[in-house]
Amino acid sequence: MNIKTKAFSIFLTVFFLVACKIEKKEENPLLEHISAIKTAFAPDKRVALFNVKAINSRGKYILKGESNLPKAVNALKEKLSLEKVEFVDSMQILPSPSLLGKTQGVIKISVANLRSKPAHSAELATQATLGTPVKIYKSFENWYLIQTPDKYLSWVDSGGIQVMDSAKANVWRSSHKIIFTKTFGHTYSEQDKSSQVVSDIVAGAVLEKIEENEQFFKAKYPDGRLAYVSQEEAENYDYWLENLNPTNETLVATSKTLMGIPYLWGGTSTKGVDCSGFTKTIYFLNGMVIPRDASQQVHTGQPIDSTQSFENLVAGDLLFFGRKASDSTKEKVVHVGMWIGNNEFIHSSGQVQISSVDKNAGNYDAYNFNRYLRSKRIFNSANEGVINLAKTPVFKD
Repeated sequence: MNIKTKAFSIFLTVFFLVACKIEKKEENPLLEHISAIKTAFAPDKRVALFNVKAINSRGKYILKGESNLPKAVNALKEKLSLEKVEFVDSMQILPSPSLLGKTQGVIKISVANLRSKPAHSAELATQATLGTPVKIYKSFENWYLIQTPDKYLSWVDSGGIQVMDSAKANVWRSSHKIIFTKTFGHTYSEQDKSSQVVSDIVAGAVLEKIEENEQFFKAKYPDGRLAYVSQEEAENYDYWLENLNPTNETLVATSKTLMGIPYLWGGTSTKGVDCSGFTKTIYFLNGMVIPRDASQQVHTGQPIDSTQSFENLVAGDLLFFGRKASDSTKEKVVHVGMWIGNNEFIHSSGQVQISSVDKNAGNYDAYNFNRYLRSKRIFNSANEGVINLAKTPVFKD
């Protein structure tokens, strides 16, 4: 056997060994079951965690991974038992026992940056404003995996969250609150705007109310800091909620108070917003929590238009833009704006601005007009994707 023939023989042997390993891996009968459960219970990894894998160890399968969905884990185990598949359960249901019961928290700074991974260099996935209650699932070094009221999963560093057990969280939820209603401002160490600043604060921030007088609220941060907030810039939370009375017109009015705010990928506060963070902020300041991303918002509400027939739209409707489906590609929603009437929509693109679908208008937006997909009506439309703060207590029980 010459050298070339021998080398080729070795290559074939290695190739078939690798192929056999790949084939054996693909023959794992649990993969199909795991995939089916994930599709049924956790199709969107942004809001549901189901990271489970099956490892073949000497003919017996070991289920490893974690999930925050006990029903999904139980469904998988029941399915495998019915199929008479032997397995060892090494899955962890979150919250992690290592948290020692401290599975709840409240955002304690004006705006917390929530990351896709536990690192400051990771993508800014979203934000949460002061006073937002969150669930805590696990920790890693100086970071916590949390879930916001809109169910979004992300990581926050310890500087942005006050960690609590159930007892402390219940005390916080039951306390009287104030909500900051001005676009941007500060809290102070004394009842005087010229006194030392305690922190910056943005619209929608919620603080515990200690007392009030004609000019200031005395408030407490989740971490115990005390500060004074001008009565001109905030309201009692209960009063605010009871008197909101959101309308199509208030949605437009709110959106215009945010004109010129810079675009920020992952931003959902008045410091900076991305397109869906902007629409989310508009609705939140009118007492409604809507899904985080444009690709989630598009599945909420009532269909209004998909043919660029804008005469049926009313103020507050959301317009979605992106790539239309083709024979080889799925539809991809990448941008969202809000209709304000007069053939115009307001959106965050570079900055919060107003654009038109009228080809004769000076602010005609040809780029977005040409990638328009559809419009949906969230306001006054019955759907499961929206939390009405007046009906579902989030900040106060």
